[in-house]
Amino acid sequence: MKKQSNTTLDFDSIKIIEARHHDPFSILGRHQKDNRNFIKVFLPYAETVRLGKNGPAFKRITGTDLFECDVDKVKLPAHYQLSWVDKNGHPHEDYDPYDFPTQFPEFDQHLFGEGKHWHIYQKLGGHLHTVDGIDGVLFSVWAPNAGRVSVVGDFNRWDGRCNPMRSLGGSGIWEIFMPGLKEGCLYKFEILNRHTNEILVKTDPYGQQFEFRPKTSSIVVHKDNYKWQDSQWMSWRAQHDWLHEPMSIYEVHLGSWRRDNLGNFLNYRELAVQLVNYAKEMGFTHIELLPITEHPLDASWGYQTIGYFAPTSRHGTPDDFRFFVDTCHQNGIGIILDWVPAHFPKDSFALARFDGSALYEHEDPRKGEHRDWGTLIYNYGRNEVKNFLLASAIFWLEEFHLDGLRVDAVASMLYLDYSRNDNDWIPNMYGGNENLEAIDFLRELNTVTHQQHPGTVIMAEESTAWPQVTRPTWTGGLGFSMKWNMGWMHDTLAYMKEDPVHRRYHHDQLTFGLLYAFTENFTLPFSHDEVVHGKGSLLSKMPGDEWQRFANLRLLYTFMYTYPGKKLLFMGSEFGQGTEWNFNQGLDWYVLEYPHHKGLQTLVKDLNQLYKAHPALFTHDFDHHGFEWIDCHDVEQSIISYRRKNHKDDLVVVLNFTPVVRENYRIGVPFEGLYREIFNSDSSYYDGTNLGNGQIHSEPTPWMNQAHSISLTLPPLGALILKA
Repeated sequence: MKKQSNTTLDFDSIKIIEARHHDPFSILGRHQKDNRNFIKVFLPYAETVRLGKNGPAFKRITGTDLFECDVDKVKLPAHYQLSWVDKNGHPHEDYDPYDFPTQFPEFDQHLFGEGKHWHIYQKLGGHLHTVDGIDGVLFSVWAPNAGRVSVVGDFNRWDGRCNPMRSLGGSGIWEIFMPGLKEGCLYKFEILNRHTNEILVKTDPYGQQFEFRPKTSSIVVHKDNYKWQDSQWMSWRAQHDWLHEPMSIYEVHLGSWRRDNLGNFLNYRELAVQLVNYAKEMGFTHIELLPITEHPLDASWGYQTIGYFAPTSRHGTPDDFRFFVDTCHQNGIGIILDWVPAHFPKDSFALARFDGSALYEHEDPRKGEHRDWGTLIYNYGRNEVKNFLLASAIFWLEEFHLDGLRVDAVASMLYLDYSRNDNDWIPNMYGGNENLEAIDFLRELNTVTHQQHPGTVIMAEESTAWPQVTRPTWTGGLGFSMKWNMGWMHDTLAYMKEDPVHRRYHHDQLTFGLLYAFTENFTLPFSHDEVVHGKGSLLSKMPGDEWQRFANLRLLYTFMYTYPGKKLLFMGSEFGQGTEWNFNQGLDWYVLEYPHHKGLQTLVKDLNQLYKAHPALFTHDFDHHGFEWIDCHDVEQSIISYRRKNHKDDLVVVLNFTPVVRENYRIGVPFEGLYREIFNSDSSYYDGTNLGNGQIHSEPTPWMNQAHSISLTLPPLGALILKA
């Protein structure tokens, strides 16, 4: 820009030149001045400017890159074009962005300010838009404390002076329509901190596609015209009674489930073939994805999200991800996404101090920062922040047809003193440690998603004894569909780690969970959290020699599949990955060449089929009618037995947690007649010793408060399932 003398310029022109004007539309574009019509433009890279190809030339205001044209005698079209030549002699022809009125309706501004605009992602961000037949991109962003906001991108040399945006007053929203821009253009928002004059360059909070990391620009996407083929699934889902149906979830980190021969990430479309076929063959009903919301750091596994409306570009485009979900649905598999409304990273290009103030977070770190994780906590009491998160939830369910969300780190949201020292938190208005604003947010999240998308599920990863997590909001609950049963998982793994000779001293860890099993709608999770940070794989947790470790794992999985609650198993655990999960490489698929691993995989496949085939195992997952102890007191031999039942189906489960064969082990049974052994974790199909029973006739010998009983051979570290 040419050196200038500001003394000859009016105050507004100086602010335009210095990129400090909050309302550039009041200066630029067509205006009346001294009863004459003028057009004023600011083009820092222009040498000459004309009105259209053959119109009058603009005059440069001396010493500046401001140009002005007297158009009193020129008949202007509804929207005029500028023809200009840059300093390198290259010609350009564009419509003037400052010749277009505001495109952001007041009604949308009002709804957003109330925190009630569930589809605000269709307004905020960068979207293809047409005004009076002229195509372009409408950019808008919420930055109420900014002194100036500009859209910058590959279309204006990333220069914040070129396209400052219009402030929409008290809404805090800034917008500009940029004619001529198309799908695929890169952009960010340049924000002036009005208090310090610091320049911030930020990615779009509502961006729907980002560059491949480590680049961080947002990308304008086309309007959704993907042709979905899952109408049958979506209709079924809306009427689906998931409470009383099987749900066996395969938890997956897409970046490390499998990679190509060069170690690169698989595309969503490749995963639609390989992962979907595998999950279907294994019999899982759902795939749960660790966050594929865009994130800069691979090592965060997606849990430090910056793109709440963007599938990560690591695996392709948004339409590629739609294809993946569509393929899942066409193959009868639901998709659940891990979603993180509890916190966000401090990356300077993202949400942190977005407009120079603590906009999305709290100013006070005692409320606004997670010390352990080095992340920031959302300010749930601010309507626009709450709306941002609620709209994100709706976005994934609606735009990508997802079947549910698993909400991460709910406990950290509920408690103001979560993982904090006594002097490092601020009590609520009543002096308590409950985060009242987060509680209200979670209740609204569950209310809105269930109303807007019937049949979807919202799960809580909640590790405390907070009451009524999965009870309706109108009864005082949080309204979640399900909650991860962390207590059962910790107790069970702690028990299984014990050498069998010591398990009799820990028998209560197997049985205690039934005291609270029906207080919530529980999912039983053997998740990624149990195979990282030095915890080792599930297989490595099991005691004994190689055979015993695999037998223990087969026993553990049978226990999970026959215990009340929906099921979740992290990838690799189904075939006994020996090493701890490494997010930076594919699973050790080669181990399936060995009988122990192949046998375990076959067992999980058969358990999935057995689970889906027998309503006794899923109809009453969340109430006591589906479970009855036969015997939970055999501490000395470390054996438990129970019934799983519904009105049509009745199964007997017997679990032997020692490597000792139990001959002539008698249990009481509910009915007289023939009992068939329909599953044996020690079968040779699973690389076991093949000790079993086949068919057993009951005897009229009362036992364990039952009128009849059967005598069994219990295999070592084995599980039996029998059906009358």
